Amino acid sequence: MATIPTTVIRHHKEKVRKCSLRFLHDRPEMTFLRQRDGFTFDATGFTLLAVDAPPLGPADAGRPLLLLDSTWRWLPQLLACVRGSPIARSIPGPLHTAYPRTSKVFEDPVAGLASIEALYVARAILGDDDPSLLDGYHWKEPFLASLRAARGQ
Repeated sequence: MATIPTTVIRHHKEKVRKCSLRFLHDRPEMTFLRQRDGFTFDATGFTLLAVDAPPLGPADAGRPLLLLDSTWRWLPQLLACVRGSPIARSIPGPLHTAYPRTSKVFEDPVAGLASIEALYVARAILGDDDPSLLDGYHWKEPFLASLRAARGQ
C-alpha cells in the first residue's frame, strides 16, 4: 500500500523539542501546521484520530490522516479549529503509551498514546506498517514491546 498522507496540527504552545513527531518533519507524506488565533482547518475527507471514537479499521483506508498534537489539556482548543466533516476514529485495543507522562494538574486518558505511537499504530492498521516512523523516538523499544504484549506475541 502507498504511504498515507498525514496532516498534523500542533498547538501553538506545544514545544517542538519535546514533541514525539519532531523526527518526521522531513518526510514527504507529512504536513505540519501550527494552530494560532483564528486558525481553522477543513478536515472533510480526513480520518481524525480521537480517543472517544469508533475504532479504526482497514475499511478506513483511502483517507488521509489528521492528528491533533498537543497536551491533553489543550486538545479542546485544537478541536475547535477543525471544520468540515472528518471521520473520527480511535486506536483499537488495550494499548498503553511508553511515553512518561508528567502532568501534575491534568489527568491523561488511559487510552491516550503519544502522537507518534498513535500515528504508527493507525498507519499499520491501514496497511502502511512503517517502523521507520518510530526512528528517533526515545521510547521506541518499550512501545514496540508493549504493542507485542498487547497482541499476545
